[in-house]
Amino acid sequence: MKLHTSRKWLAAPAVVLGSLVASACGGTIEFQDKSALTIEGEGPPKPVAKKKRVSVKADKIEIDEKIMFAKAAAEIMSESHGLLDEIVEVIQENKDITKISVEGYTSSEGSADFNRKLSDDRSKAVVKYLTDHGVDAKRLQAKGFGPDKPLAPNDTEDNREKNRRVEFNIVAQKKAK
Repeated sequence: MKLHTSRKWLAAPAVVLGSLVASACGGTIEFQDKSALTIEGEGPPKPVAKKKRVSVKADKIEIDEKIMFAKAAAEIMSESHGLLDEIVEVIQENKDITKISVEGYTSSEGSADFNRKLSDDRSKAVVKYLTDHGVDAKRLQAKGFGPDKPLAPNDTEDNREKNRRVEFNIVAQKKAK
């Protein structure tokens, strides 16, 4: 029996002696067909280049996505773990960054005192995640600002969403030699 392929890929090598035999619960089935086998398709998908969501700028570590939390809580949602893992990687690769301020912010909805505590708890939760995954705690500090430093006016839901964020500001780094 010959194995023929079409298009762009080859099947895994196989040794075929005489006819193909398959075993099932009811016994053995012997296939008598000795015609060529054609495999069609494009083959396995090509790996997609992973988009970098985390980059180092002069004075901050910038993230392209938001860290997601449970509503009105400091619990980090599991869909943000991959992003946080990338942040860990970037911090570990940049040993010259010696101190990062992890800063939490909220919209103005609700009481300012509640939001300040919430943003502080969220920044501490992010620091805990980073240290639990290998970042030296001495390199991090957590601070919550609540609604005190908005990026946009809190007049629309889109603007309030922009104000709900975590930032990674570089506080200290070694000078390049």
